[in-house]
Amino acid sequence: MVEEKKVVIPIGPYHPLQEEPEAFRLYVEGERVVDVDIVIGYVHRGIEKLSESKHYDQVPFLVERICGICSTSHPFAYVNAVEDLAGIAVPERALFIRTLTAELERLHSHLLWLGLAGHFVGYNTVWMWAWRYREPILDMFEMLSGNRNHYGMMKIGGVRHDILDEHIAPLQGAMDEAEKAVKMFKGAVLDDPVMHARLKNVGVLTKEEAIDWCAVGPTARASGVDIDVRRDDPYAAYDRVDWDVSVCEEGDVFAKAVVRLLEMEQAIRIVRQCIDQLPEGDIDAGVKDIPPGEGIGRVEAPRGECFHYVRGDGTNRPVRHKVRAPSYMNVASNKVAAVGGTVSDAAITLAAVDPCYCCTERTCVIDCDTDKKIMTGKDLVRLSQEKTEQVRKRLGQA
Repeated sequence: MVEEKKVVIPIGPYHPLQEEPEAFRLYVEGERVVDVDIVIGYVHRGIEKLSESKHYDQVPFLVERICGICSTSHPFAYVNAVEDLAGIAVPERALFIRTLTAELERLHSHLLWLGLAGHFVGYNTVWMWAWRYREPILDMFEMLSGNRNHYGMMKIGGVRHDILDEHIAPLQGAMDEAEKAVKMFKGAVLDDPVMHARLKNVGVLTKEEAIDWCAVGPTARASGVDIDVRRDDPYAAYDRVDWDVSVCEEGDVFAKAVVRLLEMEQAIRIVRQCIDQLPEGDIDAGVKDIPPGEGIGRVEAPRGECFHYVRGDGTNRPVRHKVRAPSYMNVASNKVAAVGGTVSDAAITLAAVDPCYCCTERTCVIDCDTDKKIMTGKDLVRLSQEKTEQVRKRLGQA
């Protein structure tokens, strides 16, 4: 336990450097952070439970709403899980369209992170230019699906929107513009001595700590952990195109920026190959029924591994749907990354993992006076079942 005499500085649940509510209690001695408490649970929406009341084909639209920025990663992982459950073979053309969609999303997500990072450290030119070059990527989503976010692309057995001949030239043009932008940002960020002074050796997460805290995605790769679901457990068309995993060793905030800049280059490379190699054929396997069973789906979201587990009983709805988002793992790593730094460094360290708190939330019932957990997940399920039984009896008596 942290001693009471230490000063506590709260960051959140509402704070300019957090786009969603989350609370971090910094325990400090002078300006030095000596411990961190992470408090979640402000925006839990019960997505997993809601999924059990939806038709299999409705769930992708539900899980898209888990996160607005990486809104294709969750439906992507979900359809992968159901296809694993049912042994569904997805048409080749659909696999390439899925890959292209996911990499366009990686581009716009990393550009958003880069812009916010520039804003957080007072480099507002980077912020404004990142927003400027993110717009054409969102325009491509609108062209392909009709939406700038929540694209409604993924469905069990394929995709809902095809890439037409008239889409090719705009996609290629958008990639040309994105490539120029990434080169500019590499010069603006990586060669700027002020950025080096401000971000290097700040919020360091060592390789051993990243492994111990189960960090994923750019947060882990910036610490020298060479993992990437796209390569390690290939899905969609990732084993049909040529690309490289971007890894740095330093583990600081600067390394996290470098990894994302390099990943944007690789995303452009993948999108171009998907356009060039896009096969002819159907985009939908025409799935009618889902048999009983269970399956898992893994996707390398912009923030890291997104994991979905689905169990079915042969009806038209899942009976269990479990989601583990990358931020659920990465946010916890701040327990060590923020410790030892100054209060001014803590805010950008917390933001450097690109946290998505809506992805992260789980329910926990505690006693506010003692901070002790008084209900487990099983207790909550039991209470829910008892309430359902009471409602059934009341309806039966009516």
